[in-house]
Amino acid sequence: MSEQNKKIARRMFEEGEGQGNLAVIDELVANDFVNHTPFGEMHGQEPARQFILMLRQGFPDLEVTVEDQVAEGDRVATRWTARGTHQGEFQGVPPTGNPMEISGIAVARLANGKVIEQWANPNLLSLMQQIGAVPMPDQG
Repeated sequence: MSEQNKKIARRMFEEGEGQGNLAVIDELVANDFVNHTPFGEMHGQEPARQFILMLRQGFPDLEVTVEDQVAEGDRVATRWTARGTHQGEFQGVPPTGNPMEISGIAVARLANGKVIEQWANPNLLSLMQQIGAVPMPDQG
């Protein structure tokens, strides 16, 4: 079961967020899905779709690479890297054309072949610094 759960979690990142394939939500996310994120807690499939659309609006060329995965029981921990160009508004920040690369870790809980809960921890400070929304620390 752990290997199958890892495949499901990988598809969520690579196909969902990385390719903007919203069909994976219906296929891989439970109707009562709960996503715990720095953007707030999201409940259900529709907020998961809207989250992907928000990411793809700000970074239409977004690519997500799964770097590592560890699975035990009904949980899968995934370390990922996202890369893209800030070409659209993101969290109120107008497009800058800046490239970005961030990493994050998410832990998903699965049941019956679907993600039912996730705890996501992306490096949002780095993202906001790279798109100019937050100043970089003083280098000197």
